[in-house]
Amino acid sequence: MDSCVFCDIIDNPSKARTVFSDPYTVAFLPLAPATRGHTLVVPRTHFADLWTMDDLSDQHLTRTTLAVGRALRAALEPEGMNVINSAGTAASQSVFHCHTHLVPRWAGDAMGRIWPPKGDAFEDDAELDALAAQISSECRRMSP
Repeated sequence: MDSCVFCDIIDNPSKARTVFSDPYTVAFLPLAPATRGHTLVVPRTHFADLWTMDDLSDQHLTRTTLAVGRALRAALEPEGMNVINSAGTAASQSVFHCHTHLVPRWAGDAMGRIWPPKGDAFEDDAELDALAAQISSECRRMSP
């Protein structure tokens, strides 16, 4: 595996401002935060993205994300918070070690919108119904 900046931080916590650490996850402030309090939560084990994680690692990542998010809310009292986990280049993932962004938000802050512009991708009700049925079928197929 090529060098991974997040694995480097996990191996040497002095490379970041770590706010939380346990045997499974690390949370730290990024070098270029989007807003005050912007925090990254990463699994200690290297996974390229959320879809390559095993269930137990995903549960630990989620548990830490919620705990650190609550701590951010208590410390900063933001008006809102984005919880972002991007998977793949098209989703703007730039570091290919799974990570979740906790981004405290205030009205009028400098961070832009995170959604693509609205288009006409699905204006047809029949197309939306077919898509919903397809996703529902896959969910049933994957359920234990």
